[in-house]
Amino acid sequence: MTDLLAARSQMAMSLAFHIAFAVVGIGMPLLMVIAEGMWLRTQNETYLILAKRWAKGTAVMFAVGAVSGTVLSFELGLLWPGFMKHAGPIIGMPFSLEGFAFFTEAIFLGIYLYGWKRISPKLHWYAGIMVAISGALSGIFVVMANAWMNAPAGFHFKNGVYSKIDPWAAMFNKASFSMCLHMTLASFVAIGFTVAAIHAFVLLKNPGSAFHRKAFTIALLVGGVSMPLQLVSGDISAKFVAKYQPAKLAAMEGQWNTEKGAPLRIGGWPNEKTETTCCAIELPKMLSFLSFSDFNAEVKGLKAFKKENRPPVAIVHLAFQLMVGAGMFMLFVGLLGGWLAWRKKELPLQRWFLWLVVASGPMGLLAIEAGWTVTEVGRQPWIIYGIMRTKDAVSPMPGLVVPFLGFTALYIFLSFVVVQLLRRIVFQEPTPQLADDHPSEGANSTTEANAAEGGA
Repeated sequence: MTDLLAARSQMAMSLAFHIAFAVVGIGMPLLMVIAEGMWLRTQNETYLILAKRWAKGTAVMFAVGAVSGTVLSFELGLLWPGFMKHAGPIIGMPFSLEGFAFFTEAIFLGIYLYGWKRISPKLHWYAGIMVAISGALSGIFVVMANAWMNAPAGFHFKNGVYSKIDPWAAMFNKASFSMCLHMTLASFVAIGFTVAAIHAFVLLKNPGSAFHRKAFTIALLVGGVSMPLQLVSGDISAKFVAKYQPAKLAAMEGQWNTEKGAPLRIGGWPNEKTETTCCAIELPKMLSFLSFSDFNAEVKGLKAFKKENRPPVAIVHLAFQLMVGAGMFMLFVGLLGGWLAWRKKELPLQRWFLWLVVASGPMGLLAIEAGWTVTEVGRQPWIIYGIMRTKDAVSPMPGLVVPFLGFTALYIFLSFVVVQLLRRIVFQEPTPQLADDHPSEGANSTTEANAAEGGA
């Protein structure tokens, strides 16, 4: 395994693992805050138990995410010294702000976990809101740094020298808005559908559980509302890529020839030897319209770029198709759930619909992993788009395959531990007394709530 391949493989594996925890840090506090807000509004103790359970899950994922994020920060310096030498002074600000947001999140998460009955209920809820805000900002600052790699700005580059650095211009580059919006909404979508799927699975066995019904409702509502908004952000992102990264767009769509009125392809398999994409369903002129709001706009094909400047077409195209397909499935499930709830004026708990929600569970995280594959692989061969090639940034250190295998084993072990912890302290059914919402069971509900507090 070459140094470049090993470094890229280790970074890809670390990012793929860490991003799941980053997504939880963005999306899970929102569910937690909504649950506590519903308790403050209704005084229904089931919402209180739910908020505490989700807070525990957030804490577990936050702890593991902190570890995997620290590993990534070391890998940037050890594996990519050429990149950090030049990029560090330019994009240091968003990383510094991310650290500030991270510690803010940690402080308020501590207050949230241990502040039950120690501070007023409303002040406690505000602490949860701060966890949600700082968690989202933490993700946004990191994405800003990555956006700079796709749309470098805030410096002057001449003869290999970086000068006249403007950190604010680097942070708020042309890709920042579209990428930050897309990633934040993607986190809400992924967590909403993942959590809804878990509770839907339990409801298939125990449809009368108030705990799981309320959890299912909140999670599906967050995922279902966020998904249509994600379509809008996806359109904004696609237009940015079409304008500033035409080679990536061509790879995403398997577009080989430059043409006006280019078709949108659904599926298909790009062949880099024959420079064709076969077996795709083509929608005439739709790629031109979606990219430039003009049915007859010209779309550059891959043949317009030198082979050494093209991204790996098959990987980018298939990852993009996977991302879009997963998104469309979640959109369908969300809209169907909304229609069923509106039509019957109650929570849709039909078994066939619960199975659809269960099937949608992994789709959000799958779409995020695929989307980041499109973003990172689609930028190749550049690590800083148009400025520095990936091969020029890698560490010359030999033997990178050993830490790659070691970290892979570690991440697999951590994943197993996290799943077991979440099963035991978050999604386990509370006491049987919470099977319904009768006021007469308030004493039992309070007992369970106090027990949940002790575990926090």
